[in-house]
Amino acid sequence: MEKLKECMFYEKLNNKKVRCNLCPMHCLIADRKKGNCKTRENRDGTLYSLVYASPCSIAIDPMEKKPLYHFMPGSSVYSLGTAGCNLHCKFCQNWTTSQAMPEDVESINLTPEELVDKAIHYGCNTIAYTYNEPIIFYEYVLDCAKLAKKRGLKNVIICNGFINPEPLKLWCRYIDAANIDLKAFTDKFYKEVTGAWIKPVLETIKTIKKKGIWLEITNLIIPTLNDKLPEIQQMCSWIKENLGATTPLHFTAFYPCYKLIDLPPTPKEILLQAKSIADKAGLKYVYVGNVPAEKESNTYCPKCRKLLIERGLFNIIQNNIKNGKCSCGYDVDGVWR
Repeated sequence: MEKLKECMFYEKLNNKKVRCNLCPMHCLIADRKKGNCKTRENRDGTLYSLVYASPCSIAIDPMEKKPLYHFMPGSSVYSLGTAGCNLHCKFCQNWTTSQAMPEDVESINLTPEELVDKAIHYGCNTIAYTYNEPIIFYEYVLDCAKLAKKRGLKNVIICNGFINPEPLKLWCRYIDAANIDLKAFTDKFYKEVTGAWIKPVLETIKTIKKKGIWLEITNLIIPTLNDKLPEIQQMCSWIKENLGATTPLHFTAFYPCYKLIDLPPTPKEILLQAKSIADKAGLKYVYVGNVPAEKESNTYCPKCRKLLIERGLFNIIQNNIKNGKCSCGYDVDGVWR
């Protein structure tokens, strides 16, 4: 049986048309048509979500896989995603679901109550809305997050940040942490490679930080497209100025997939150069991922340089943070329990 949920944040127009105001695309949708994300359909002048309570991807992940390095390290997180996305990144590693029609992927019926029950049953104290793009299953995230919070669970989003201010502010009441994918630092990249534009993403990032939600940033470096060092320098300076020096930044490696199979993988040397730029810009927690990295994935005390958290792939090898502090007394930035 088809499961429909009326969408939030849309307006009804003449001739049974609607305008979706969830994200900056502001899709004008005629009767019996879908929006840009493929998951919100107009039926007789009412906009419905086609993916509510219909995840197609579910897993129990380590928190470090999100990646969230300063939020409850070593814990397990109940993760889920649906079909669809409001961006169309040519490098998407989850393109088989993010760029698919909901009816073309196998999904299950999982109500918010059932989802929270399963998270608790499997010993997860956090739910992650991830894999494709949680913005496009907004209503599902909201209902699940409200219920999860009532039952003592935390909520995290792994998100592209391309959302309008009002729906974001409502989300922020229930979200505990976010990793926002800052895909590049030029409008040219966003428009040509993702189909979006950068300004709303930057505003989202600033709002999340202002609301006191734990925030980490991921930047996937793609050879020839967003690997120019001056651009990386500008991004790091913006992060320090607008988000503060203690906001963790993850530089991750690209591997050929989807529409960019002809580009080479990101050399580790570029990632290390980017990390060096970020370090020199004054950012205190900079990481390298998607490549074999030893100390570059560890957390060190900004004050005394002691090894605080040693990581191996997605595992915690040792955690020397006690009550949120280094042994030297420094308050380590993050959410530790």
